[in-house]
Amino acid sequence: MHKEYLMGNEAMGLGAMAAGVNLVSGYPGTPSTEVLETIARHNVDKRIHVEWSTNEKTGLETAAGAAMTGARALVTMKQVGLNVATDPLMSLAYLGVEGGLVVLVADDPGPISSQTEQDTRTFARYAKLPCFDPTGVAEAYEMIQEAFAFSERYHTPVLFRPTTRVDHGYASVTVKDKDEWEPHASKGFVRDTKRWVIFPKLSFRAHGAIEARNANLTKVLSEYPRNEVLRGGETVSRGVVSHGVSWTYLRESIREFETAGHADTPRLMRVATPFPFPEEKAAAFLEGLDEVLVIEELDPVIERELTYLCGKYHLAVRIRGKLTGDIAAAGENTRDSVYAAVAAFMGWQTEKPAEHPMPPTEVVRPPVLCAGCPHRASFYAVKQAMKGQKCLFAGDIGCYTLGNAMPLDMVDTCLCMGAGLGMAQGVGAMDPETKCFAFVGDSTFFAAAIPGAVNGVYNQADMTLVVLDNSTTAMTGHQPHPGTGHTMMGESVTPVSIEDTLHGIGVHTVRTVNPLDLPRAIETVRETAAQPGVKAIVFRWPCIALVKPLGLANIDPEKCRDCKRCIREIGCPGLVTEKGKVVIDAAQCTGCGLCGAVCPFDAITVTKAPHGGEPKGGHRSCR
Repeated sequence: MHKEYLMGNEAMGLGAMAAGVNLVSGYPGTPSTEVLETIARHNVDKRIHVEWSTNEKTGLETAAGAAMTGARALVTMKQVGLNVATDPLMSLAYLGVEGGLVVLVADDPGPISSQTEQDTRTFARYAKLPCFDPTGVAEAYEMIQEAFAFSERYHTPVLFRPTTRVDHGYASVTVKDKDEWEPHASKGFVRDTKRWVIFPKLSFRAHGAIEARNANLTKVLSEYPRNEVLRGGETVSRGVVSHGVSWTYLRESIREFETAGHADTPRLMRVATPFPFPEEKAAAFLEGLDEVLVIEELDPVIERELTYLCGKYHLAVRIRGKLTGDIAAAGENTRDSVYAAVAAFMGWQTEKPAEHPMPPTEVVRPPVLCAGCPHRASFYAVKQAMKGQKCLFAGDIGCYTLGNAMPLDMVDTCLCMGAGLGMAQGVGAMDPETKCFAFVGDSTFFAAAIPGAVNGVYNQADMTLVVLDNSTTAMTGHQPHPGTGHTMMGESVTPVSIEDTLHGIGVHTVRTVNPLDLPRAIETVRETAAQPGVKAIVFRWPCIALVKPLGLANIDPEKCRDCKRCIREIGCPGLVTEKGKVVIDAAQCTGCGLCGAVCPFDAITVTKAPHGGEPKGGHRSCR
């Protein structure tokens, strides 16, 4: 054993390795991404099969196949990724597994980097699957090992639900040395059609078995040490229940209250397994109490369970929390919000915080595409080509969602990954006068856009698919995908061609163009959009994080008329004003030349850098 200072995602990755995981799959999504990357980085002997799957659904199906052989498998995703994986997971809950299968779903209260604030604990009840909820980094390392053992013991997938503050927090963690890792091996797939082939008769029988198992697990998990009760003051008639990182905030707050002289601290309960709920332990906790405050994020999962138990056991306990307005209905909890909620619940006076001078006003920096991002040029080319025409620009999830910002203003809709294609088809069917465009990134194309493209071809839609190919999965940290030519196992493979894929499904017009060649890009859009049916444009230029700068833009003061069209038209952060004059921010400029193409007076030129535009670190995808 030794100590390491780890991010929560690193701790969970190392914990899975210590548990003897044999296969790890997933799809990148903040805040979960580093779990799989940690395992890939430490998998020096290639003992573990590690892959970024095409999407969360295929990742889960791959992990399910491994678990059916008796292997231990981990699949990682964020909470919206669970929506994609729901179809196989619901059926897998009925089939069960042979080895351990942990489905790590990172929730994002806030939300900080997500479309939704959905709560995986609620999904656990819906899917009838056990759920583990760690409170911090060090516990996440230990708990994920327990989750594997639990999954294997009960032959069921289990959900593992860290949140952003656990995923991205840091702590000193005692971890096992490599020779202490639990050895585990696949037994091989054993054919058993009565077990592995889901039919209505099997499902009916499995459903009854699952209900009986979960009823038993409420007793089993009441004995699970991480579901704990801490006694408060001897005469106290109030209790506080929490979970996850909120439990850490609660314990810190209680210690501070005790230091301040409050002896009548409430009885505390921590719920580590929100489903199946540790009913017996919770019922014992409620005995003798008058009121209980539930501090949780995001849904009132525990609050509803305790309210139900009060009715079932005829307990005259008032349960307070989100449903009563004592805890905010949305958003993440903080150390300060938990402290204030407990103080108000207990009727404790808190010291008025010391007054400090007001800090300087924060500079507001809205999220924008990076200086030199090829997506800016792609959006601008489409905007110029379609100027004056009635258009729909359906967006998608990724860096290019930032195309909604002014002055580009090129994202009219954004629902979920791949949805823009279907939405463009729906608008086009109802409003044929509208020219419909659907934008997707290269990673999203493989993850979620192909079925939408097939649907458009099959149903004779009239739309233009725009693939923004920057040779990586940029927003989540530059992970490889099927089009990049390399895998997480370090293998060089033949890239899957976007153009060939589109041709193969029946898209006849597919044009590929460098978006930084603005005149050609604009003309390509005009010509392509004029074609009938489903047609596609692939704008291909690598993400600026993958290539060396092309050079540096320069403004000729003799030619510049201070019209500021470059700033008004493209909004590049490499263009700034000083004393009313447009200047180039040399720290940000990459020499892409888009501003020069926009300038009506030819006042902006680019000094080319030696070796400009070459890949950084030998990225094969950019060659």
